[in-house]
Amino acid sequence: MTRILKQTLEFRADSEPEAKKLIEDYKNKAENDGFILTAAGYTYKTKKAKGEIIDEAYIVKLVQQFGGVWDEE
Repeated sequence: MTRILKQTLEFRADSEPEAKKLIEDYKNKAENDGFILTAAGYTYKTKKAKGEIIDEAYIVKLVQQFGGVWDEE
């Protein structure tokens, strides 16, 4: 039998408040959906052209853990 142990998700958010809200939403969702949020954070990224910033984004990384290797179901 196979089962998922851990899953890493990455999202793009357009602003820092949006990135923070996504993390908070997943913290709340963890309790109801049967996983533990083992890591959560975001990184600010910019896209430049000719030395000027032409776009920006926040990359949100979340790690969900559903169980351990030896956990019984």
